[in-house]
Amino acid sequence: MHQLTYGDVKAAAHRISGRIRPVTLVPLDPGAVRTGHRDALDDRPEQPCEVWLALEFMQHTGSFEARGAQNFIRAHHDAGTLPDAGVTIAPGGRAGLACAWAAQQQGVRATVFLPTTAPRVKVAEFRDHGADVRLAGTEYAEALAACDEFAAGTGALRPHAYDHPLFAAGAGTLLEEIHQRIPDLDTVVIPGGGGLFAGVTTVARHHGIRTVAVEPTNRRVLGAGRPLDVPVDSIAADSLGAHRTSAPALAAAQQDRVHSVLVPDTEIVHARQALWDHGRIAVEHGTATALAALLAPDQHVPDRDLPSRPPTPSGSYRPANGEKVCVVLCGANTHPRTLARR
Repeated sequence: MHQLTYGDVKAAAHRISGRIRPVTLVPLDPGAVRTGHRDALDDRPEQPCEVWLALEFMQHTGSFEARGAQNFIRAHHDAGTLPDAGVTIAPGGRAGLACAWAAQQQGVRATVFLPTTAPRVKVAEFRDHGADVRLAGTEYAEALAACDEFAAGTGALRPHAYDHPLFAAGAGTLLEEIHQRIPDLDTVVIPGGGGLFAGVTTVARHHGIRTVAVEPTNRRVLGAGRPLDVPVDSIAADSLGAHRTSAPALAAAQQDRVHSVLVPDTEIVHARQALWDHGRIAVEHGTATALAALLAPDQHVPDRDLPSRPPTPSGSYRPANGEKVCVVLCGANTHPRTLARR
C-alpha cells in the first residue's frame, strides 16, 4: 500500500491546477448559528477564537471528490496508462459523478453502471456529464458486478475513490489551498474518515496543523486502531456510509495532532438546519457533521485526546483562546426542500 506523502499532494495540485474551483473561505459568525443550544462558540473576550468555513460544496459536481477524480485521470493520462476504454463506474454516488465529470472535461470515455431502479434524475445527471449509462439488474450489487465484468473485458480503469492514493492526494489539495490563504491556521475540522481525511492529514502534518475528524456516533471507523467492519446507522450514511476505513486513513489516524470526535444524529441535523436557516447554505448531512462538533453540547465520552491540548469530550470540539479553526463543508448533494420548516 502506497504511503501518501506531501509530495503526492503537491504533484496533485500541479496536475489539477486550473481544472477545479479554488475553495471559498468565509468567517463564521457565532451568532448566526445560535438556534436554541447554549452558546457553544462563546468566545472569551481577551482572545477570541477565529472560525472559518471552507465552502467546498461549491466545487464542481458539488463535492471535494472532483479534485481526486481530476488527479486520478490526469495522472494516468500523463503516465500513458489511460486505456481507450477510459473509466467505468458503479454504483455512482458523488465520487462516481465526479469521475464522470472529470472524464468529460478531459475527453475520456466514462461508462456508468446503475440498476434499472436508479432514480431517473441520477441517470440524467450522469448522461449530462457525457457518461454512457448502462442499466443492469434491479439492485446496486448487480450493477457493480456488471461494472467489474466490463472492466475485466475492456481494460477500463475501475477507480476506487474511497481509498485510492490519487484520490486522497487530490483531496489533500483542499487543505493546501486553505493554508495558503490562512498560513497561521491551527486546526482543520473535517467529516468522516476516508480519502478526504487521509489527504488532509498528510498536508496538516506537513504544516503543523491539528486535524479533527468528525463521525456520527453510530459509525466509528477510526477509533478502533485497525481495519474493522462497523454497522452504519446514521442520518449521514448517504455520504459517510463506508463500513470500513481505508489503510491510509487508519495510518493517518494514529498520528499526533489528530483527534477523533463523535456526534449524534440530532446534532448533525441541528448543524445542517442552522447553516440553512442563518446562511441559506444547503449541504448534505455528512457535510454538516463537521460543524456539529463545534455546536454540540459537551458529551463526556472517552476517546483519544490530542497530546498537545487539554482533554476534549469526544462529542464536541472546543477551540481554545486565540485558536484559528477552519471547518470544511465538503458536499452539497442534497435538496433544499428537506430543510424547509413545516
